[in-house]
Amino acid sequence: FFIWFAIAPLLPVIKKSPEEGGIGLSRQEIWTSNICSVLGTTFMRFINGPMCDKYGARILMGVLLMFASIPCALTGLVNDAASLAVLRFFIGLGGSTFVCCQFWTSRMFTKEVAGTANALVGGWGNLGGGVTQLVMGSVLFPLFQTGMSVEMAWRTVCIVPAVVGFFLGLLIIFISDDAPKGNYKEMKMNGTMPEISAAASFRSGAMNINTWLLFLQYGCCFGVELTMNNAAASYFVNEFGQTVASAAAIASIFGWMNLFARGIGGYVSDKVNARMGMKGRLIWQGGLLVVEGVLIFVFANTKSLAGAIVLMVIFSTIVQAAEGSTYGIVPYVNPAVTGSIAGVVGAGGNVGAVCFGLGFRQMDDLQAFYLMGGCVLASGILTAFISIKGHAGLLCGEDSEQAIAAYKRTGETPAAATTLQVPEPDAEVVEEIEGDKA
Repeated sequence: FFIWFAIAPLLPVIKKSPEEGGIGLSRQEIWTSNICSVLGTTFMRFINGPMCDKYGARILMGVLLMFASIPCALTGLVNDAASLAVLRFFIGLGGSTFVCCQFWTSRMFTKEVAGTANALVGGWGNLGGGVTQLVMGSVLFPLFQTGMSVEMAWRTVCIVPAVVGFFLGLLIIFISDDAPKGNYKEMKMNGTMPEISAAASFRSGAMNINTWLLFLQYGCCFGVELTMNNAAASYFVNEFGQTVASAAAIASIFGWMNLFARGIGGYVSDKVNARMGMKGRLIWQGGLLVVEGVLIFVFANTKSLAGAIVLMVIFSTIVQAAEGSTYGIVPYVNPAVTGSIAGVVGAGGNVGAVCFGLGFRQMDDLQAFYLMGGCVLASGILTAFISIKGHAGLLCGEDSEQAIAAYKRTGETPAAATTLQVPEPDAEVVEEIEGDKA
């Protein structure tokens, strides 16, 4: 996120006329670049899921971070709307590492605590959105301005997140492991892990209707967060007359809620699962989305700066709790192809951001917020149609004996579940893999 959104708090300066130190951009051109940033990530998230199933998350994450650091460092070469859009598309590829992140923790922790684990690491990753607003817009940019012109400051400041991202990518590759039992390459060589077909993994995940329902719901929580990361600073400048530095500081609050909010969403999801099984997770998920939708309407109609900030804190907390709740459900859909499912659902967040970004590009802010709020409310209703094999849904289905034993921690299942393992393909996936080899 530090790489991905490094430019966002600088956009109010970049869009100014050349005489004022910018390159002269319209509102539509700014939002086109925001959309391109998210499109790059969407494309890679679909690919990353099955690739994680086959190769593991470690190398993919490291390579993507290093690759995205290069265009981030080249921000200073931007001279028009087209070059900004292209640059942000390639920087956006780094945002797809979120899929690697969620796959990684799903491999490291059992499903019963995956909600908390996924939410904590995802939330602290998303925290980069808030850190970036504050560090880039309110600390580094003003600092660079003390020794150079406004234009030279925004053209050089993005080198800092680029260097950080590149060296972090190297660190991940050389000091981390793919799974509790080691790296995928060694595990396949010694027979402790079966060979996985990326194509079969993706087909199995994409053919499950629950994957696409979660895709839509994630678009209405993470998609909202991405939209706010791109829009918040400019919104507070335009609506409340704030300076770039103060607007960036205020906008960073949205991302800073990730410090705890997403983790709370996953933690509560795990707790209600321990009491009610999957039905508890679904009730929590649907309730968060409905509340989120209502808060968007309220935020859009708030006219005082103090009121808008308070509402943004509450609104952001609910948004990120819904994200954590979503990835508390993902590992249950089909454990054997969790990577592909995580990739599709993760891409849903970016698709949501593209759709909402188009709304802000074509409408005024109030209408765009209304569109976003209405979509979020509708997504909450979709929770009633999620039905996972072996688990009770809101309207139909029953928990299997194995599922009940797992979440109530009775019988032999919990004991087995406490051992960290790499899930093996189910019979259906094995058949597809053999078919691909033939």
